[in-house]
Amino acid sequence: MRALALTLALIVAAAAPQFVRGVAAQDVAARLTGRVPANVVHAVEGLAQDAAARGLPVEPLIQKALEGGAKGVPADRVITAVRVLVARLDEARNALRNAGIPTPSPEALASGADALNAGLNAQQVRDLGRVSQPPYDLALTLRVAATLTALGVPAQQGLGLVTHLIRARRGPSDLLELPSEVQAGMARGATAAEAALELDAAQGQQGEQGQQNQQGQQGESQPHKP
Repeated sequence: MRALALTLALIVAAAAPQFVRGVAAQDVAARLTGRVPANVVHAVEGLAQDAAARGLPVEPLIQKALEGGAKGVPADRVITAVRVLVARLDEARNALRNAGIPTPSPEALASGADALNAGLNAQQVRDLGRVSQPPYDLALTLRVAATLTALGVPAQQGLGLVTHLIRARRGPSDLLELPSEVQAGMARGATAAEAALELDAAQGQQGEQGQQNQQGQQGESQPHKP
């Protein structure tokens, strides 16, 4: 059930990529008042002001606080979670800047923070930033990697799976389907790592077949020499 929820969250995020936008820090209190304790409102408002001043997105902080309030999480834990998220956003930005992306989008920063929280490290986030060139959306790539890790795929293995798919020039829709394909393998009794390994091997076979077909077509198009 948890794995299904993770995949559904991934699909929703992909279908609505505008979910993270710059929110004025002064709007935080209006969004949170009455939905979380007053001390959470005050703390998140201060954290949001600091984040906004440093160019970090504020909306993820609001959503984290609202999530904690809806679940009845104690106020001190909600505040700690929001504070950790600010640090994750900052770490994600540094990693993506090291990937050659000087101004990552709010969506990419939020997805990078999710990836770090799921278990990827800054170097792995950086590597994903480097390979996520159009038509691959960086925020989606990071979120897929985060979901794979949350399903139980080791972070480095998930990174390899995503990277191999991109280098094989498979479509973005194929990238989006990776978590559900891993879940299908798990439903057949495989571990997450085994299911990911099977997918990676299948991608390699498809890539080799595609290269053979391309070489064959090129050979047929060559004029025959007397």
